[in-house]
Amino acid sequence: MRMPGLTYTGVRNIDGPLVFIDNISGIAYDELVTITAPNGQERLGQVLDVTEHTAVVQVFGGTDALSLAGTKARFLGTPLHVPVSKEMMGRVFDGLGRPKDGLPAPLCRDWRDVNGLPINPSAREYPRDFIQTGISSIDLMNTLVRGQKLPIFSGNGLPHNRMAAQIARQAKLLKEDVEFAIVFAAMGVKHDVARFFVDSFEQSGVLNKVAMFLSLADDPSVERLITPRTALTMAEYLAFDEGMHVLVIITDMSNYCEALREIATARGEIPSRKGYPGYLYSDLASMYERAGRLENGSGSITQMPILTMPNDDISHPLPDLTGYITEGQIVLEREMFQRGIYPPVAGLPSLSRLMKDGIGEGRTRSDHPHVASQLFAAYSKVKDVRSLASVIGEEELSPVDKLYIKFGREFENKVIAQGEFEDRSIEQSLSIAWDVLKILPRSELLRLSEEELSEYYDVSATMERISR
Repeated sequence: MRMPGLTYTGVRNIDGPLVFIDNISGIAYDELVTITAPNGQERLGQVLDVTEHTAVVQVFGGTDALSLAGTKARFLGTPLHVPVSKEMMGRVFDGLGRPKDGLPAPLCRDWRDVNGLPINPSAREYPRDFIQTGISSIDLMNTLVRGQKLPIFSGNGLPHNRMAAQIARQAKLLKEDVEFAIVFAAMGVKHDVARFFVDSFEQSGVLNKVAMFLSLADDPSVERLITPRTALTMAEYLAFDEGMHVLVIITDMSNYCEALREIATARGEIPSRKGYPGYLYSDLASMYERAGRLENGSGSITQMPILTMPNDDISHPLPDLTGYITEGQIVLEREMFQRGIYPPVAGLPSLSRLMKDGIGEGRTRSDHPHVASQLFAAYSKVKDVRSLASVIGEEELSPVDKLYIKFGREFENKVIAQGEFEDRSIEQSLSIAWDVLKILPRSELLRLSEEELSEYYDVSATMERISR
């Protein structure tokens, strides 16, 4: 049996971030490796693939200065572990959990496997607690629930980072006096994006509740594969050991997937859709499924990964596979953004599959489910009427269709659009929704009950007539 710590001198091949080592035995998948260059410089690696006598090692610090004959590899017999501690809050680390803010490493008694531990599905608690983000387009129609994984599908140049920062500042549970700890992971983002999040957290006073893990654009691309797992390992410690509610924001998953494709290509794997490896689905699921709650546990992990869709194509493999794994998506629309609407949340492609279990009587308000359903139905009609108007002209529309056109404008400008630092309660969001719905005739509001119409619509309409 091989003893951990045995050192091998010389490698067969170096290809990009990969090192191929022959004539070995007893090596395990995901095992940690110390790679020593001929000049004595050490860097970490991880076993990516193993055959009977060959190991493929991905090197996190890059393969510069390595040579075939002079490179040494020491297999440590354990997977990559990262430090976890509450003292890491308010700090900035690299993708491997090493300090990146110039401060000393925090004192950590506990080190955890970066791959996490599988959770028995029967031990999970079904997510039901409404999270108020203060953003009407999410709270009203795409509700976030504690323990949910709800990605943001965006595109280059769209304000997904501003939205993520706003959610991190404003997220709260209504029924409990608790706040979220925030674990933020960035892969392949530019320095100004990372600085934006640091400044946003600092100015809002939540920086001391944030642990940041950054693998920036000028860092080795292979490090992007570990960064989200390091962040999720920290989140699991805070949630399941410290009993905290953790909001995990991961940006940008597209950069992660590009790094995964780069490694797969270097290994000579047979590509699947768009050149991505065939195991892309299971690889993404291994991270997304680390969100949730445990029975009899007080903590939780809520994930909001950000994914920039190539060419704004929602059928691209990255958003397509992500949509299968997660419980919905928030889609940002470029056309709305170009009209100056923030946040440009697309009304119809966005959805939250757990919304129905987190809203209603005792959670938000009894009329919330029917109001959300009516808004979806009315906005869908707006899309049809706008298409008709583009053919025959708006002046040729029927009186009711013209009201739908007006409703669409008011819905986008009052319900969806709001300030970047405007924190709306769910009651305020519902009140705005009712004000916009009263533009439509009562006969068109088929998703609302008579009791709800009498309580909210009729009173609003009467007050509107009096004010006129």
